[in-house]
Amino acid sequence: MSHTRAHGGDHGPIRRPRNQAAASGTVSWNRVAAQLVSGTSVLPVLIVSAIVVVDLLTGVGLTWLSLLAAGPALAATTSGPRGVLCVGLLAGVLGAVLGIHDGAPGRELAAVLSALVAVTLASGLASALRGRRERVLAAVRSVAEAAQHALLQPVPATVGPFQVAVRYSAAAAEARIGGDLYALVPTPYGVRLIVGDVRGKGLPAVGIAALVVGVFREAAYEEPDLLAVVARIERSLARNLSCDDFVTAVVAGHPRPGHLELVNCGHAPPLLVHGSGVVPVEPAHPAPPLGLRALSGETPSLQILPFTDGDQLLLYTDGVTEARDHGREFYPLTERLAQHLSDEPAHTLTALHNELLAHVGGRLHDDAALLLLRKPAVPEAAVLENVSLPDGEVIEARHLRSGPGPVEQRHDRTA
Repeated sequence: MSHTRAHGGDHGPIRRPRNQAAASGTVSWNRVAAQLVSGTSVLPVLIVSAIVVVDLLTGVGLTWLSLLAAGPALAATTSGPRGVLCVGLLAGVLGAVLGIHDGAPGRELAAVLSALVAVTLASGLASALRGRRERVLAAVRSVAEAAQHALLQPVPATVGPFQVAVRYSAAAAEARIGGDLYALVPTPYGVRLIVGDVRGKGLPAVGIAALVVGVFREAAYEEPDLLAVVARIERSLARNLSCDDFVTAVVAGHPRPGHLELVNCGHAPPLLVHGSGVVPVEPAHPAPPLGLRALSGETPSLQILPFTDGDQLLLYTDGVTEARDHGREFYPLTERLAQHLSDEPAHTLTALHNELLAHVGGRLHDDAALLLLRKPAVPEAAVLENVSLPDGEVIEARHLRSGPGPVEQRHDRTA
């Protein structure tokens, strides 16, 4: 006689109730179906459904069933391998049902379904390869974006006494970086900046741009003279460039209030915005691009501009001014800048950049960079004066100016 233990000991196999097992199986199938549907695009399913409806309405047999292969073929461009297989399975089942319904010969129906299976497998493989290429492209874009942030560091909205805005567009949208360069740094000698354009495109141009920006950032902190900064860049390029490479650039500095220093090395003239309008700043003594000084023997010169409250300076690359529309007309930057001027440089450049893309039809054929510098008006300028009184007291008079109105005086008595 055998005895059953109530507590502990060995237990026999545990059997789940039938309804519980059935519910578990239903949940598993629902989960599988949900995963398949989640990877399937709607359009291929609609195409398969449309072919089925046409076949039912016309009843012409295998004529329309061969078009079911369009479903998995299209799914390969929009879905993953699971989605392609799901559409292929749907097309195969519907094709078999319709073939039997229409009384198609067995051999011909088998040939159509075999072709559908072959197209589905080939489309699944193509979808897998497409997904792999997309992942590689995403990785390349992330690396390019990191390189862009390292080379072309984001510029804050305010640097020193200036408001600043930058817009940059690479001609190769997948790379997100090109041969145009810019940098703006506060230094012991005032805010200094550079905007340049490397001859050529691709990775060689990116390497040269990185070299120029790196040398500029170092020299801008160390050299008190702006021409010495340019000379440092020139010497570095002379050691590293080939004979047919060069860089056009404008280097600017703000050594003291009310003035800007410019050194133009073969670059497009900046646009100065002041009370009389927008004026191109042509160099008084044109200089060759960086990297070509040894061939020409000419040295760049320093140009000093008045730059007071409310003035703006736009530096750009030739990808902006040489952008053409469908009628081969150049983008009129000077005219458009006058139309889009505002007290916020970011708003001005956003309007210019959007209009530039619309001018070329949405795709630039060359790298384009825009950097706008604005000196905001100071609401209050404080001036300290010590006034001696007859009894020996000293009054510290603080004159606060606010626009062109009257002068407000505050007197602080000190012993």
